[in-house]
Amino acid sequence: MQSIVFIGFMGVGKTTIGQKVAKKLYREFIDIDHEIEQEFNMPTTEIFKKFGEKAFREKEKEVINRFSQQKLKILSLGGGAFLQEDVRTICLSNCIVIYLDLSWDYWKERIGLLIDSRPVLQNKSLVEIEELFKARQEVYSYHHTKVITDNLEVDEVADYIVDSLKVTWNIEPLN
Repeated sequence: MQSIVFIGFMGVGKTTIGQKVAKKLYREFIDIDHEIEQEFNMPTTEIFKKFGEKAFREKEKEVINRFSQQKLKILSLGGGAFLQEDVRTICLSNCIVIYLDLSWDYWKERIGLLIDSRPVLQNKSLVEIEELFKARQEVYSYHHTKVITDNLEVDEVADYIVDSLKVTWNIEPLN
């Protein structure tokens, strides 16, 4: 059975929702950014500072390629991963790609929780961040299914995704 990949802008809940879906489907959850941090033995912000975004993106592509070829995984991708055409192709070919869509109005309420841990947001004004948010919407349009998460709790989103996967892709828990 194919692995499932969550995409969307940073801070939309890919990791939190992905972990819930993995638990409900009895699958292993993989946070791609966490895997990259493990390989570099440092946080993402330090990887960007020390090695640059290009080195991070190369490692990101390598890690995504490795895990997307495996079966029965739930993968959470970093918000910028889908900017790479190779990553999009790999994921769309090998996995079920779910786009977690959160509107700008709901997303900007989370900015205070995100700004320090997201290197792409640092030293940017709210206007610049909104431009980045809107610019990335096009790359997120490449997916198999989209879930609009405005006004929904994490468990509601996870239950909806699990139920949809069972119906649409005939995926059942592994117990």
